[in-house]
This record gives sequence, C-alpha cells and structure tokens, in this order.
Amino acid sequence: MPKFIDTHPMQPFTADALRELQNAPPDEFGVTHHDILFSEKDNKIYCVLDAPNLEAIEKHHAKAGIACEFIHEVKSTRG
Repeated sequence: MPKFIDTHPMQPFTADALRELQNAPPDEFGVTHHDILFSEKDNKIYCVLDAPNLEAIEKHHAKAGIACEFIHEVKSTRG
C-alpha cells in the first residue's frame, strides 16, 4: 500500500490522543497510521500514513477538520 507523509498543526490533538490514533484500525477511506511524529512545542504533527491514494488522505483529514500544509507520497526503508 502506498505511504504518505503530511504535516499540520497539532492542536486540537493531545499526545495521548495521538497515541490512541496510532493503533486505530483503517478508517472508511482505507487510511492507517504508520507513524505519528509530533512536537507540542512547535504545534506540529507529521503523519506517516498508509492509504490507497492521495484522495483518501485528503478525505481522512477533512473528516477531522484538519488542513494539511503538505501531503507527499513517500517510500520507506522499513517496507
């Protein structure tokens, strides 16, 4: 499955909420969290997501009311 990385503000999420999201099952768009990196100090989240396509990533964030600063398809050395 393709991987994507995106960034957006951390607020309104908390570190605990992000930890719960990390192991969430695929949503209705087929998106799962490969990794979630964050900085509370900088109010930034960097999501590494598995998704069928870019549109699924956009829908995933739109449902949460989040606007991404960027979304890029990426490859991982982990497979």
